[in-house]
Amino acid sequence: MRKIIVYNVISLDGYHTGLGNDVSVMFPMMGQVFDTYNAELLRTADVHLMGRVSFELFQSFWPKVAENPASDEWTDSQRELSQAGKSVKGIVISDTLKGNWHDVRIIRRRDAYEQLAEFKQQAGKDILVTGSRTLWNDLLAHDLVDEIHLLIGNLVLGQGVPVFVGKTPAALRLLDTRRWGDSDNVLLRYQVQHNIVVG
Repeated sequence: MRKIIVYNVISLDGYHTGLGNDVSVMFPMMGQVFDTYNAELLRTADVHLMGRVSFELFQSFWPKVAENPASDEWTDSQRELSQAGKSVKGIVISDTLKGNWHDVRIIRRRDAYEQLAEFKQQAGKDILVTGSRTLWNDLLAHDLVDEIHLLIGNLVLGQGVPVFVGKTPAALRLLDTRRWGDSDNVLLRYQVQHNIVVG
């Protein structure tokens, strides 16, 4: 069975983004490690699942890397991530996104739970969710997320948008921790314990 794997960078005090959903405050924590590990996950996936906001953010940046990979504008880890994503198809869950996008399928929210549950039963590689906090919290509430990988940054933001939303109970089992010698970030990899009543 395919797994839905969530990967997010968060601040040391548990924030997904800054006030007003400002993602730029996360950039100092991301760096090369974020891209390198994202590329590693993409190589084990054949679908990248996104919400509309994350999709539009990715579309504003990654096609530029793919179009001119030799440019000095990009880091080696950004080139690696761009290459890793070439064979991965996109699925965007959105009621408002319009247009035809190459290798991207749009699923309306009302159809998402059933289609993703069916999709997980099909043969294939993993389904990766990067960013898309609103989407994956919703999928977590509907028992569709299998693993959550959190790259804990070395900044305390003090305020912002928390990584977990609502009152969705979830029990997580720690599978692995990981560090990189040139980074102050720590990766925590959790398995979601399905059908467990919490509280």
